[in-house]
Amino acid sequence: MTRRTPPRPLDVEALFPEVVPFRREAVRLHPRAGAPTCGDSSVGGPLLWPAREPWPECSEHRRGSPMVPVAQIHRSDVPDVVPFPDGCDLLQVLWCPCSHEGGWVVPQVCWRSAGAVGEVRQAPPATEAAYGQVPRPCVVHPELVTEYPSWDLPYELWDALEDRFVQVEKETGWDYQYHLSTAPGIKLGGYPGWCQDPQWPNCPDCRAPMDHLLTVESTEEADCRQAWTPVEDRDARLDGPALVLGDLGGVYLFECRTCPGRPFTHRHDS
Repeated sequence: MTRRTPPRPLDVEALFPEVVPFRREAVRLHPRAGAPTCGDSSVGGPLLWPAREPWPECSEHRRGSPMVPVAQIHRSDVPDVVPFPDGCDLLQVLWCPCSHEGGWVVPQVCWRSAGAVGEVRQAPPATEAAYGQVPRPCVVHPELVTEYPSWDLPYELWDALEDRFVQVEKETGWDYQYHLSTAPGIKLGGYPGWCQDPQWPNCPDCRAPMDHLLTVESTEEADCRQAWTPVEDRDARLDGPALVLGDLGGVYLFECRTCPGRPFTHRHDS
């Protein structure tokens, strides 16, 4: 079933033209519990992982800890908001769901050609998992949406617009941060779904700011963000990946698209 995010309840660019230069496109994946195959784009589903390659394990555990699938995205299934490396048409994200010092998960990002996979390796069972950090298998319904910065709005611009934000909310009941700026849930590109102040990383090699690749949030919506609920889900309970990351926060993956090998890192908040 197609998922359609309702139009923003107000004309953001007419009310706040100052945010127009910061407009970005994102792809909401709209994961819903299902039975994806290894050949499908999915969240938490089986991966098209080559049998000739060992299954990735977390290096932070002495005995090794198999990583679990988080997302698999075929280039042909999503709008072009994140550039795929030359020769690659498949993005795979895994993470170790076990306990870690100073963090929730340890992720891994893999780009590959789906046609070159050949025989597929089955994922090993996770040896240990923290509650809520192994996503339930979900089919996805990618949708292109427009976003504007929320926590990423420059401080000086936020100060300049704050009185207008407050006035619009008083008059309409719609809050810029929750209802008009960044989409919730699991998404490619766009702005990270920060719950707190941004923590944009720099590339360890070239020191340039890294690009946002993927946001994985605990929930697809919250009571204060139901303006983003797809039309098809208005009268239904959202049955998604069942993640609980910290206090219902998120994990944000970043990459450098200029350095060889596309170095990646992540941040999290709750």
